[in-house]
Amino acid sequence: MSTSEENKSGTRLDKWLWAARFFKTRQLAVDAVNAGRVEVHGERVKPAKTIKPGDDLLLRKPPVEYRLVVKAVSEKRGSALIARTMFVESAESIAAREKVVAELREMPPPLFRGRPTKKDRRTLEQWQRNADSVNDVDG
Repeated sequence: MSTSEENKSGTRLDKWLWAARFFKTRQLAVDAVNAGRVEVHGERVKPAKTIKPGDDLLLRKPPVEYRLVVKAVSEKRGSALIARTMFVESAESIAAREKVVAELREMPPPLFRGRPTKKDRRTLEQWQRNADSVNDVDG
């Protein structure tokens, strides 16, 4: 099917989200649509919803939201340069997304990184035992 034929007939929402590179796999796109994170014209839809140029999308990928207008449809995943031409993001959406990203950058790093070590786990267990023994004496 040529690009002009695809533009006339539209394509499935999950395929479009995958081809526009919002998700690495179609299954991740399906899961997001089923979870209610994607709206077309303000309504929750199913993954098989047909998307056509001009459709308005709201895509939530916490902690950010994308407000998009579909410019082109494709069922094939191409390069990132091609994917960028498939939609236009609203100016308000870009500003809000950049604000959220800036806030996240300014947050302090997490206290614990990754899985605790064996020593960390033993220290935590010892602290919990001591806290329980103090509570038993008080109670």
